[in-house]
Amino acid sequence: MTLADVLPAEAIVEPKGRYLADLMGRGVQGTADAVVLPSSAEEVAAAMRWCYENDVPLTARGGGTGLAGGAIPVQGGIVIGFERLNRIRQFDPLLWRIQVEAGVTTGDVHRLARENGLRFPPDPGAAEVSQIGGNIACNAGGPHAFKYGVTGHWVTGLEAVIPPGEIVTFGGPIRKDVAGYDLRSLLVGSEGTLGLVTAAWLRLVPAPELELPVIGLYRDAEAGISAIERVLASGVVPAAIEYLDGATLSYSGDAYPFGLPPEAAFMVITEADGAAAEARRVAAELRDALADDAVAVHAPTEPSEVSELWRWRGGAAFAILAQRGGAFSEDIAVPLDRLRDVARETLEIGARHDVPALSFGHAGDGNIHSTFLFAPEDLDEEQRADDACHELFQLALRLGGTVTGEHGIGWLKRGQLEHQLGPTGYDLHLRVKQAFDPKNLLNPGKKR
Repeated sequence: MTLADVLPAEAIVEPKGRYLADLMGRGVQGTADAVVLPSSAEEVAAAMRWCYENDVPLTARGGGTGLAGGAIPVQGGIVIGFERLNRIRQFDPLLWRIQVEAGVTTGDVHRLARENGLRFPPDPGAAEVSQIGGNIACNAGGPHAFKYGVTGHWVTGLEAVIPPGEIVTFGGPIRKDVAGYDLRSLLVGSEGTLGLVTAAWLRLVPAPELELPVIGLYRDAEAGISAIERVLASGVVPAAIEYLDGATLSYSGDAYPFGLPPEAAFMVITEADGAAAEARRVAAELRDALADDAVAVHAPTEPSEVSELWRWRGGAAFAILAQRGGAFSEDIAVPLDRLRDVARETLEIGARHDVPALSFGHAGDGNIHSTFLFAPEDLDEEQRADDACHELFQLALRLGGTVTGEHGIGWLKRGQLEHQLGPTGYDLHLRVKQAFDPKNLLNPGKKR
């Protein structure tokens, strides 16, 4: 029996370039015998049953915006794309909940919620392309995860297909559920190695009445990180706490919408949100916390200015990439009291490997994007940048952190998980995989 015997003809397409890669950008190109674009959970189950009966690897792919190679079919076989699983199954705005299929984009959920006075807080980036299923598979974060949490925090139920091809449901449109082990949370962040998410119930919240960013600019990282510590110690809860170091500002600062003072070499972005009176109160406290040692404090209030700020922040990675044409940007996370070490030692690692280095990211979570630049045509420099990343992983673990805060292990960080978990923890991790996927056919080689 062939794959065409169990699926509609229109669900099977020839392997194409975009289904064989993601945004990792490290020269890893996958191979596949076919790409399956199912239109229902039943078709996903049929494809998995066929793969399990014929010992064929199966790799899930959402929007392809991953940065760890998690969606690349490194061992061939079948790729499942979820773009046709894009229906809103149920939307209950008065109950603050929605059920969507895995291929619905983050942007579509954001828009539908906003049009009904609600908010879906996770904002991991690439919203018009990234899909909810992929965000769940990676437990994606984003700038506002400091206050609102990562994607998994907003998932109350999952429909998934697990080997050898069974449709299961964990949780649902409910707020509490302590029956059995938390298998829903086990699938969240599993990067398609345990099962394939086909639909999810998501929590929503009322949209904030007002959003007020407060930005502090400083002469150096020491002053900027001290400001972050004052914000954390102030007792207020901002929606976001971001930082950009001096090198990042030197590359992206010209486009900063409110004018960058020449002496500014470190930026802290915070944001107050909520009911108007509460947002204004928190913004005032943020201004007080950021003001000490600042060369400038900016507090835009117009909605258009707020949108412009976050567009600029989202574009910083592109400004960085434009400098030399290549950039390896990792997503380590460390305890908040070690931010100083990350900011300083990222530069030291770059100097040791003779590559430009910088850091920026989600300071409130300790989730920092330490980045090393290279020219793509200079293979030696590219290798030095890659070596710098591996030293960075060692730094994260030495500081009591993790090798990935939001991008996942994927293919890029294979071998790092055992260093982080230790032999006993890693063995337990592998036994969970074995329980779900005894033939090791789901996204083989990943999350290891």
